[in-house]
Amino acid sequence: MKKPFLTLAQAQEIKRTYPTPFHIYDERGIRENARALNAAFAWNPGFKEYFAVKATPTPGILKLLREEGCGVDCSSLTELMMAQRCGFSGSEIMFSSNETPAEEFELAHRLGAYINLDDLTHVEFLRNTLGCVPDTVCCRFNPGGVFTLGDGKEGFQVMDNPGQAKYGMTRPQLAQAFTQLRELGAKRFGIHAFLASNTVSNDYYPALARILFQTAVDVTQETGCRVSFINLSGGVGVPYRPEQSPTDISAIGEGVRRAYEEIMVPNHLGDVSIFTELGRFMLAPFGHLITTAVHEKHIYKEYIGVDACAANLMRPAVYGAYHHITVLGQEDAPCDHVYDVVGSLCENCDKFAIDRPLPKIEPGSILAIHDTGAHGFSMGYNYNGKLRSSELLLREDGRIELLRRAETPEDYFATLVW
Repeated sequence: MKKPFLTLAQAQEIKRTYPTPFHIYDERGIRENARALNAAFAWNPGFKEYFAVKATPTPGILKLLREEGCGVDCSSLTELMMAQRCGFSGSEIMFSSNETPAEEFELAHRLGAYINLDDLTHVEFLRNTLGCVPDTVCCRFNPGGVFTLGDGKEGFQVMDNPGQAKYGMTRPQLAQAFTQLRELGAKRFGIHAFLASNTVSNDYYPALARILFQTAVDVTQETGCRVSFINLSGGVGVPYRPEQSPTDISAIGEGVRRAYEEIMVPNHLGDVSIFTELGRFMLAPFGHLITTAVHEKHIYKEYIGVDACAANLMRPAVYGAYHHITVLGQEDAPCDHVYDVVGSLCENCDKFAIDRPLPKIEPGSILAIHDTGAHGFSMGYNYNGKLRSSELLLREDGRIELLRRAETPEDYFATLVW
């Protein structure tokens, strides 16, 4: 059973200052999780987690993660600017983008970031943009085909089968890119790939690692280029449903270590660093969207209307994604009512839950929507004139810190020309 990290009494107290809806994050959980990840990969001296900024682009969170030794993975100009303003620089930044404008490569280079090229044609584009290529360059690999793992049970999702994905280079292009980059002055190389999203399996990362480790061996032998790091990217997921078992990051780290010892070490690549980009794993379980029930409706179904909507959390509306809901103060009450929990957008898909068994909900009940710490606030929008909520941090000592104020109508109108 999922338990919220916020109590009813805490939520009621917070509401006096910061009205619902709001996103709130758990400092203790975030720090403990970051330390568990670092411990799982401590066998690799060069290991570094590059948190995916797109998952939670909130300075207070990024600074917290930097304190725990994390870098950042950026994919746009403004994400690079945010990383810089949060104190990240140089090798603390990985820049992975696609269809990249020249100005983004220019800023990434000025910051000293690792640049991850998505396509063979980007080699020449990068050289023409910068007048040179950096000493260290990473290339994104797409193995093609169909990636499968295990028996395909719920919880494993392929983020487009590789052969259908727009990202990355083919195997021959990867070798060609390395060769061209070396001729242009690059001295050290990285390999990156992302094949799956939200895998609640301890086998995904080791399976991906084996693909990338063997690719590193083959490309090194073929081109003579020196691979300095391998970026396993994201894909390690979280159990959104209460019946799902969480991944074991220590087992995942051990599985990657075994693959490293079997493939990399015998081929004289035992000094290659391992990088990760775990946005969802790092943050999702440690965020709640807190919302208040404002209406109930009894027609063909039973509806509970809340003051949050898909503009605050779009995953259920867009993906049909499951997010667990706790009625605060009724954590142990029987779930003997069945509701659709809905927001106020003029769209019928604006539903946080459909036919969900929950305790009795009254107008004024406070609901915690779980696992919104990643791809929650960050995917918000202003459709129907809805305003983005505040973001808060529950500090380890129980204090509440404002990370981002709620938008106002003045913010909404600020860019308009009347």
